[in-house]
Amino acid sequence: MSQPPLIAGVELGGTKCICILASGPDAVRAEVRIPTTTPEATLGAIEATLDGWRGFTAIGIASFGPVALDHRLPNYGSITRTTKPGWSDTDIFQRLSQRFNLPTGFDTDVNGAALAEGRWGASAGLSEHAYITVGTGVGVGLIMASVPVSGMSHAELGHVRPVRLSGDDWAGHCAFHGACVEGIAAGPAIAARTGQPASSLSADDPVWEQVSHALAQLCHTLVLTGIPRRIVIGGGVPIGAPHLLPRIRAKLRISLADYGATSQIEPVDTYIVPAALGDRAGPLGAIILGQTALSKKISEQI
Repeated sequence: MSQPPLIAGVELGGTKCICILASGPDAVRAEVRIPTTTPEATLGAIEATLDGWRGFTAIGIASFGPVALDHRLPNYGSITRTTKPGWSDTDIFQRLSQRFNLPTGFDTDVNGAALAEGRWGASAGLSEHAYITVGTGVGVGLIMASVPVSGMSHAELGHVRPVRLSGDDWAGHCAFHGACVEGIAAGPAIAARTGQPASSLSADDPVWEQVSHALAQLCHTLVLTGIPRRIVIGGGVPIGAPHLLPRIRAKLRISLADYGATSQIEPVDTYIVPAALGDRAGPLGAIILGQTALSKKISEQI
């Protein structure tokens, strides 16, 4: 049996980037972490890492965003207007694809993570599912028929405005939308509100009531799209706060109020689940994006 092709995967995150040389979760040849600083320094370090690797036949890029995913537009593969200082209008796809001249796949980091969890992780066997990352930001990868949902752009559900808890008038931390889900529940938002990193807060800290409420509202929205058969939640915040998912499940039940077909989420413990791939979901998603780009190139040549 022939070996799967070797892919160079790049996950660009708001805090760190991960370069991975692999063909799957059980065949990782190399992995390098790079801090996300300025675009030039970060992309330069990524290029230097890939320059040192041999044998890969395609590249997959899973990037924080928002990013341009419309192939018809000249800025395809670029980060657009983002909360990350200095990164707005940064080209990613063209720079890396032209440098290495290989088939290159490109999508959001959270879509990449969703694809990886669907193939190898907590949503394996399901063709419709969602992945929520809660870390530096809040993002959603929504998968339908095993393909990320996109149209005019990609999903930006981390920036929906949730129903606020009574008495909660905190302005929020999102530079664009204030108290959107990201502005309430992301790691920087929690730190801004409490003065401490999320990982140092006790399970009974009052902030978790606000965080879990906002994330339950996000899950409520996802359920009502009628698409995901499972919602996977990953990222640094829930990894460091295992008590968070039970809170979200309980609040989601109350929020949905047994409306319509929402009884299909029961048992909710198997509907909202933790990520199985941990912090490798994004990099492994980049491997899938590279594999898809390579398969497309091969099919075009037949």
